Amino acid sequence: MVNVLHFTDVSVVRGGTAILNSVNWSVDDDQRWVILGPNGAGKTTLLQIAAAFLHPSSGQAHVLDETLGGTDVFELRPRIGFASTALARRVPGTEKVLDVVMTAAYSVTGRWNEEYEAIDERRAQRVLQEWNLDHLAGRKFGTLSDGEQKRVQIARSVMTDPEILLLDEPAASLDLGARESLLQLLGGFAREANSPAIIMVTHHVEEIPLGFTHVLLLAQGKIVASGPIAEALTAETLSQTFGLTIELTETDGRYAARAI
Repeated sequence: MVNVLHFTDVSVVRGGTAILNSVNWSVDDDQRWVILGPNGAGKTTLLQIAAAFLHPSSGQAHVLDETLGGTDVFELRPRIGFASTALARRVPGTEKVLDVVMTAAYSVTGRWNEEYEAIDERRAQRVLQEWNLDHLAGRKFGTLSDGEQKRVQIARSVMTDPEILLLDEPAASLDLGARESLLQLLGGFAREANSPAIIMVTHHVEEIPLGFTHVLLLAQGKIVASGPIAEALTAETLSQTFGLTIELTETDGRYAARAI
């Protein structure tokens, strides 16, 4: 068990407003975390710090044994897998799916003058196969459905064998079938012993895949609860997080919530 992320009194202040407020959080390499909270809770900001795209206003953030503000983030970022809608918007719609995944080796979102070796292409093809995307390798990214694009983003994020994988709302906007297909793949990946630590942001308990082990509940930039899912995810903590009375149910490891 190796610690991959450690936040100590991390705060982010913008325009005098605390987006994150004294967050203390630690993640080990065998843990799979889901971050839950309402809009504006600070979830994406937390993930951006973990991805080394943002430095805290105060406190210390250690990512993969490196301290943000005291390390070269351009050397750190390739060790981190990151998938988000914002990143997907930077991918040219005309880019072939195989190249979308393969360009992760150079941390770019479109092929230009980089030189790739045969091993890079074989690796990209294998990752596409693992995420049930090999039949789309020659398709243009812009022609894919939302569900297919989400899976390509994740395949790209694991292309370089990252030490930590960050997923920002990977199931957002998906229909029921596409969501469940994606959650099955994520659950299988999460349960593999050689998978990296995973942190996934979502708004919905229904989107927590099997195999995820921990939860962090965030509201108004502060941690409401964190720890193993069976202990920290309760009707009480959800109600406190979202500001209304919520009923939580669990069936075979999957969760559902509704207001009462």
